[in-house]
Amino acid sequence: MKILNRYIFGQFAKAFLFTSAAFVFLFILISMVEKLDKFMDRNLSFMVIARYYALSMPSTLLITSPVSALLSSILVAGRLSASSELPAIRSAGVSMRQLLTPFLAGGVLICGINLVNACWIAPEAFTGMNAFEQHYVNDNSELTQKKGTLHILESGNRIVSLGAFDVSRLNASAVSLEEFNGSHLSIRTDAESMRYDAATGQWIMNNASTRLFRDKSEQYSVAPLKPLTLNLTPHSLEELNLQPDEMNVIRHYRYLADKENAGFSGLERSMVKLHSKIALPFASLIIILIGVPLSAKKKRGGLASEISITLLIGFLFLGLQKTIAIAGYQGIMNPMLAAWLPNILFLCIGYAIYKTAID
Repeated sequence: MKILNRYIFGQFAKAFLFTSAAFVFLFILISMVEKLDKFMDRNLSFMVIARYYALSMPSTLLITSPVSALLSSILVAGRLSASSELPAIRSAGVSMRQLLTPFLAGGVLICGINLVNACWIAPEAFTGMNAFEQHYVNDNSELTQKKGTLHILESGNRIVSLGAFDVSRLNASAVSLEEFNGSHLSIRTDAESMRYDAATGQWIMNNASTRLFRDKSEQYSVAPLKPLTLNLTPHSLEELNLQPDEMNVIRHYRYLADKENAGFSGLERSMVKLHSKIALPFASLIIILIGVPLSAKKKRGGLASEISITLLIGFLFLGLQKTIAIAGYQGIMNPMLAAWLPNILFLCIGYAIYKTAID
């Protein structure tokens, strides 16, 4: 069995490397057709363009790995079946579970590599890609700042509103703080600006005017400097323009924790993205359960039918993943469930196909 497992594992590894390279080349070719005119207008050198597409490879490999794993397993198992090697192996007493062992070993290896890629490599590469596109493709040399008044729910029934903020200088302008007693406004403080004091961990409001509402009376006071303790930190403000795809898994988790503590709403999309960084790498392993039993017997059509089956199942999975993710983005579905549901559905399908395979 060890010799057979090594043989099948080697065939699967070669097929996976070839199909992954083919998908990456195809994605790069499609992207070049779309962006080549902009590259030529800016007279970009070959090395600059090559660096951009090198940065796109980690995310491309992550997306195409499930399809590559499925195609590789179908090609290898189908080739063994077409050459009558598989019937001979099965007649020697090798069960479907034993036949799956080298394929699943390859799937575990792919899953581990993709976890490292999704959690650390791809986010770092995406940051470089985003900077390149902002500078050369989208006609923006700098990332745009968040526009409009920002409202933040703080602890103690408080709402902080910021007209604008400068992360590099650790200050904000057009600041107001509203404190509520139940549904009634009890205190409102307005300030021209506020800055963050790293030594004390507090925000200092400049030229702050405070209105205290009690029954039908109102007390008014002004202070040139007014210290303020908030859950909001400069770090959370700094990451307002940072996309979830640009953060590694640890930074992404801390980002969400900071936003939740600071009272930010609308975090469903970022939460789905976080769980997807763990869920997507497992898809390559799960989808092998479909490919091997499906190709364990001879079929009419040969290679053409196997490729057609792969593309149908692979793009069905990717389409399902995108559709369910949108439900998670909109808050219709729990973010963790939205990330993992495609894997769960295809795991059930794969298990059903495995159980119906003839031993």
